[in-house]
Amino acid sequence: MFKKSQRLFFRNFLSLLLGLALIFTIQSCKKAEIEVPAPPETNVVEVTDNLHGVDIVDPYQWLEDQESPDTRKWIDIQNEYTDSILGALAGRQELESLVSKFIKIDTISMPMETAGRYFFHKRSADQDLSIIYMREGPEGEDEVLIDPHPMSEDHTTSVNMMGASQDAKLLAYAVRKGGEDEIEVRFLDVDARKDIPDVLPRSRYFGVSLTPDKSGFYYTRHEKVGPRIYYHAMGTDIKKDKLILGEGYGPEMILFADLSDDGRWLVITVLYGSAADKTEIYLKDLSAKKPVFPVVKEIPARFYGGIAGDTLYLQTNWEAPNQRILAVDPKNPDRKNWREVIPEGDSVIQGFSGAGGKLFVSYLKDVKGRVESFEPDGTRIGEISFPTIGTVSGVYGRWDSNEAFFIFTSFHISTTIYRFDVEKGEKEVWAQIDVPIESDKYEVKQLWYESKDGTKVPMFVVHVKDIKLDGNNPALLTGYGGFNISSTPYFSAQAAAWLERGGVYAVANLRGGGEFGEEWHKAGMRENKQNVFDDFIAAAEHLINEGYTKSEKLAIRGGSNGGLLVGAAMTQRPELFGAVVCTYPLLDMIRYHKFLVARYWVPEYGSSENSDEFKYLYAYSPYHQVKKGARYPAVLFITGDADTRVAPLHARKMTALVQASTGSGKPVLLRYHTKAGHSGGQPVSEQIANLTDTLSFLLWQLEGKF
Repeated sequence: MFKKSQRLFFRNFLSLLLGLALIFTIQSCKKAEIEVPAPPETNVVEVTDNLHGVDIVDPYQWLEDQESPDTRKWIDIQNEYTDSILGALAGRQELESLVSKFIKIDTISMPMETAGRYFFHKRSADQDLSIIYMREGPEGEDEVLIDPHPMSEDHTTSVNMMGASQDAKLLAYAVRKGGEDEIEVRFLDVDARKDIPDVLPRSRYFGVSLTPDKSGFYYTRHEKVGPRIYYHAMGTDIKKDKLILGEGYGPEMILFADLSDDGRWLVITVLYGSAADKTEIYLKDLSAKKPVFPVVKEIPARFYGGIAGDTLYLQTNWEAPNQRILAVDPKNPDRKNWREVIPEGDSVIQGFSGAGGKLFVSYLKDVKGRVESFEPDGTRIGEISFPTIGTVSGVYGRWDSNEAFFIFTSFHISTTIYRFDVEKGEKEVWAQIDVPIESDKYEVKQLWYESKDGTKVPMFVVHVKDIKLDGNNPALLTGYGGFNISSTPYFSAQAAAWLERGGVYAVANLRGGGEFGEEWHKAGMRENKQNVFDDFIAAAEHLINEGYTKSEKLAIRGGSNGGLLVGAAMTQRPELFGAVVCTYPLLDMIRYHKFLVARYWVPEYGSSENSDEFKYLYAYSPYHQVKKGARYPAVLFITGDADTRVAPLHARKMTALVQASTGSGKPVLLRYHTKAGHSGGQPVSEQIANLTDTLSFLLWQLEGKF
């Protein structure tokens, strides 16, 4: 690909960079006193594609090849450049100590109870990774089942529970390397404390359901041709697993399969892409060994189904933008026999579950969560709610158990896990994560502002109670705005550390999310995607106009679809922001659908293969809207090899392009991890290093407290 002279440049550049570092000394964290060296030059190899009569020139398409020697050299040089700048900032040790305070803590997950045994993840403050534990009875001692620390020297291999047999003697768990979506599935004989021979090799799986007698399990695997559901009989060759459903479905489809508690019904959900507007639901009666039969088909709406007792409950936005819940007799599932048990209301239904013979439904009203309980026929029983703004998660439990669990959290309140007595309607704390944050110092407000087209949009803002609205506060604004996902208050180490340093933390509830039902979602997808960016830009302007901050002290951060969000905001309004952190992002919206699992997202975004959809994608695609000489804010891109969901090529190409184009002189950096990805899995030590990088970059650029 490169000429000999170009290869020589790459070989010698690291030495040159080290020489520059010797004369480059950072004396202060104040950006005005720092001279940032020029970024590495990236070789330009122009490739021209003609789409629908438009010539599109891509100077960095060669960076799409992740494994080429030239790309690997480029990654190394970019990391060295980033290290030379962020590593030299004064005050990093102090900031690392602050970050450690919020990450090096004892953590515990919500338990999965079956047959009197409680399975959960737990990590002590001095450990890198979460360990799978078991407790015999609610008051039993915590016993280690699976410790991932010995699985890798650098602690980048993690484990996650996937399910347990009804007698709690067999536990399915995932082994994940780095942050990959792909996992290996293993099965632990709980009593013997050792794995059985059956293993699902590394691949992308969507759930595992063990049969009650432990003779086998159902699973969904994403293959090159598309997703497929299989049945595996224990002790047999995995290559001989029986195909249950999936023939004819392409790679843009998503399939799930779940067994009812009694093992009779296999519920299969078929999604036409992420947050698609079409779903199919199938049932298989395992007791009668009958073939799979459809319950929902040819209805242009989303459905999510689950068996509770002897009833199939369907949550759907069919003729109900705020969603409703229907009851179906699985033995007589004709549509004419469907019954509405929870009607649509002015609050948006986020999800439901069955526990203790009751239905628990999660609602959002003006982005404030609550959980209500109902009898199986829809008769309302009561509500689980809290006096402060936060998030109450859906209730988890079993239909034939009186015990259930749920979580409450907020920006400034750490996660609390509650055990709920279904019969009495009473809750008690099962576990609380102790984080050293003074919650009483802070307040959470919900502000409403007007977007470009006049739409009223809400935003959560967190800050110290005695804040001065003089425009001098460093502020960090984030959002998502896509895939029907709602951005509700939750505790994070990033928000806690930012607040501790005197910053304002804001989360905008943009169109494209699920905060106000399907109409809100559709108002921010496909041809309406620009509404999401307009909402975000208006949120930034509102924070400035209300005196919370000013442009040079305002940073934005987003990941994945949120990375697309901040990339678009940066290219459309570069003067509005002081700094940008863009993580694991989509940025080339003309080619995104060609890589990894991005076909899932075509129903949400559209595809450049369609001439009409190409027009609006090209109009906002951040990679194609970078302008030579534009004064872009300081940018930190973050991605990694192990992101097998959103291709890291987006961040690689965008880094090179913005470095070559910006006229502001502000740093454009790339932090590229070789083992990190979309699905987490990072050890605590790396989490601390990464958050220290992010916050030191932001505080340096915003001239905040360092």
